[in-house]
Amino acid sequence: MQPTPVLFHPRQLAHKPVYEWAFGRRLPHPETSRRAENIAAALEADERSFRFTTPPALEEEFLARVHDPRLAELYRTAAGLDADRTFYPSVFPLRATATVDPTDIHHAGYFCFDSGSPLHHMTFEAARWSASCAHEASRLVAVGEVPLAYALCRPPGHHASRDMFGGYCYFNNAAIAALPLGKRARVAIVDIDFHHGNGTQDLFYRSSSVLFVSIHGDPREFYPYYSGRADERGAGRGVGFNVNLPLPRGCDGQEYLRVIDERVVPTIRDFDPRYLVISAGFDTYKKDPIGAFALETDDYHALGERLARLALPTVVVQEGGYFTAELGSNARSFLLGLRDGLSNARPAHRRHARRATRGA
Repeated sequence: MQPTPVLFHPRQLAHKPVYEWAFGRRLPHPETSRRAENIAAALEADERSFRFTTPPALEEEFLARVHDPRLAELYRTAAGLDADRTFYPSVFPLRATATVDPTDIHHAGYFCFDSGSPLHHMTFEAARWSASCAHEASRLVAVGEVPLAYALCRPPGHHASRDMFGGYCYFNNAAIAALPLGKRARVAIVDIDFHHGNGTQDLFYRSSSVLFVSIHGDPREFYPYYSGRADERGAGRGVGFNVNLPLPRGCDGQEYLRVIDERVVPTIRDFDPRYLVISAGFDTYKKDPIGAFALETDDYHALGERLARLALPTVVVQEGGYFTAELGSNARSFLLGLRDGLSNARPAHRRHARRATRGA
């Protein structure tokens, strides 16, 4: 199997939040640039399996297909902040009654749903390059050039909805990857981050052409609290195409993989998509400071192999994972599991690849 493309741009490192506000306390911010640096170092050391490439810049016109244009306008406003200033939204109005101006940084709370996602002068550039990685990874897979592409997205994206940011997320990279694929055929998005992908759910909640499956910590106890329940099944034409699988604190690799085998893989097969997008968070790791599962590094390889059995052209979009010291090892383990599984499933993949090329 040829080396898997890794999409990354160094400007993604320019977003450097120092702290966040959580539960009334100021805490060191876990979404640091060291996360991407650690993953990059682990993958760069394996030249036979991975090759790095820089994506072209994503046009704002495409961002507007996923997000309210006012969101990008707000980020452009933040780009005018002094380099030493970081803005933390602190006033969150009732949206139905608020008059909002995205060129006024003080109105950022209208577009934000927590106090852990600050804005500063490099946020827009970093988030736009992160989105560019997801879009280019999607393009490579859509045209049948590769069976697997990895977008090293940082900042992450799965908490961002059409017109709101939060959870360290500014643009929804999984949706940006899925949108062009969805013009060709059905797409399944599986979110394996510890935290529910509320933004992705919101964006596709009424869609019957995109299946969203999320396996995550129980929202009665864990962020984002207001979404991720099993009874959230979609709305309108999307009823039945939104599947939430909340799991309890302490879930280990054996139980996690059982749910993948018995619930996630059969659900995706029943949907019969042509493409798979994976929101890959590794905050399910046993040492993660803001997760509460107990997966180990080898479990990610097994997880990758299981998802690869679907034999679908696959885009992996990086989400969370905050035990930085071993984040690169966990990401590499998962990607190698996908590579091994797709190699074994090669005949089925080739059928999908030919269909994708004919639809271009």
